[in-house]
Amino acid sequence: MAQQQAIKLKIAGKSYSFTLKHEANEEQSLAEKEELYRLAEREVNAYVTRFEKAKYEGFSTQDCLAMAALQLAISSVSLARSREVGSEDLRRLEALRDEIDEYLNRIETEKK
Repeated sequence: MAQQQAIKLKIAGKSYSFTLKHEANEEQSLAEKEELYRLAEREVNAYVTRFEKAKYEGFSTQDCLAMAALQLAISSVSLARSREVGSEDLRRLEALRDEIDEYLNRIETEKK
């Protein structure tokens, strides 16, 4: 029988409810799952805060969330690729991440 646990996470100031489930055959406990969710919550909020503090001209909270999602997705893809393929693909992903950072820095510089 599956165990369940309700948790709430706050992302960019909005609360979201989740139900974590643990099946008997799973290695990860409910406590470990909750820890993973809470660490992810902190990571997303850290990125959003970074973009909000930069005060990019015309950036809404939704834009900050989109940029946070993009950064996290790039990191995830980069990690997955580094396990599967050669270092050339990894360098391309890192270059893409650097381009995004440069773009955001350029926007910040232009608004000053």
